[in-house]
Amino acid sequence: MHSTYEMLRQLADSWGLLAMLITFLVLALWPFRPGAQKRNHDAATMIFKDENDGE
Repeated sequence: MHSTYEMLRQLADSWGLLAMLITFLVLALWPFRPGAQKRNHDAATMIFKDENDGE
């Protein structure tokens, strides 16, 4: 019979690693999705815009 600690450790070693890998891949690839180009460009150039631009 296995203890609760051993069961949780085995779960973390297998499924926890997989969950962390999937989370990392989603967050790392999120900026490269097709619809994000304009938002990424706006965020990258936001610091160069003046308050009076476009008025």
